[in-house]
Amino acid sequence: MFGETPPANRRNHLATVLLICLIAAMLFIGFLGYPFIMKVLKNPCPGGGTGIIPLAVLGDSDSHSYHDTISFKNPLERGGKFRSITFQWTEVLERLRNNQIDQGSWGVWGSKRGLIAELRSAIGLEGRAPKKLDFQYNFAVSGAGCADLVEGYGRQTQRLLYLMKKKPLQWQNGLIVIRIGINSIGQTRQLERYAEEGFTAAARESILKPINYVRMAVVMIRKEFPTVRIVLIGDLDDSDWAPNLSKWHSARELAGIHAALDFYDSGLRSIARGYKYTAFSDDRKWFRELWGERDSLGIPAYKTVTLGGSFPVYNSQGDDPHNNVVGDGHAGTVWNGLWAANLIKLVNREFNMNITPITDDEILGLIQKGPPAKK
Repeated sequence: MFGETPPANRRNHLATVLLICLIAAMLFIGFLGYPFIMKVLKNPCPGGGTGIIPLAVLGDSDSHSYHDTISFKNPLERGGKFRSITFQWTEVLERLRNNQIDQGSWGVWGSKRGLIAELRSAIGLEGRAPKKLDFQYNFAVSGAGCADLVEGYGRQTQRLLYLMKKKPLQWQNGLIVIRIGINSIGQTRQLERYAEEGFTAAARESILKPINYVRMAVVMIRKEFPTVRIVLIGDLDDSDWAPNLSKWHSARELAGIHAALDFYDSGLRSIARGYKYTAFSDDRKWFRELWGERDSLGIPAYKTVTLGGSFPVYNSQGDDPHNNVVGDGHAGTVWNGLWAANLIKLVNREFNMNITPITDDEILGLIQKGPPAKK
């Protein structure tokens, strides 16, 4: 037929098209990789060597490393002028116990845009969002809620499992801390509702959803790694938070708040009881044992924690380390140091991990010495 392309030319044309497609695909993959540059940097919390127990974290700002200068560019955040000696609990562990605990390399991880992370995942590459400066195995992100454990661009559980599957033997006896919930069920506006309305059926339903997200995360992990150790952290009570101490001065109001938070913690306890190598940690009980609580009428009646017998720390807010909460509302170095110490006690008791306990003097050393000078 007039104008028909000869077979040889058709084959050449097809080969050319395939070559162009291949080059385009390679360029596309390169484009996807560019925003996801994984850059290992000098660790600001040096310790004694390579850890032997891998530790991963799923969570929110209560676990997002403070020295992430990508996420926290404001100099008033995470300690202000005291930022150099203000550490998150993960940073405390890295500085004091990195000869026993491995949180992965300190560096830049993830993509700035969630869509890029999704496209990378679709073609079998590591997809991770958002971009942050942190430990490789720390997936906690400020502002995250329980849904972010398994949904959205973050999908912390799936992102972590991608890494774990690359080193399955390493993670058989590893440790995963899931510390999340405050943004889903425990913010001030939610506590106000519990205080005013009590623990209603609607409140119960709203808290069931976050509990189920945590359950889904545990199920996903257990399906792939039946023996990895998991610690589920209960929710803190923000009625103890310094900015809220002027609120809720009645037994009725506090009862509504406590009932709601008890329900969330009970859900996590139930999950922990349902799986081997899974433990629950009661954060509110831990806080009360240290700083105390309000009295029966809701009036603040907190104690002072004296670290090492000489360094008082109050249930108050301010960047100076004598406050248990820094100026932007997050836990200070002493709080995080004592919290890390309690975590070690728990995993040693529940899982026989034999990690060296953290002492008060070591925590004081973080405040007094601070990070090493930059070279």
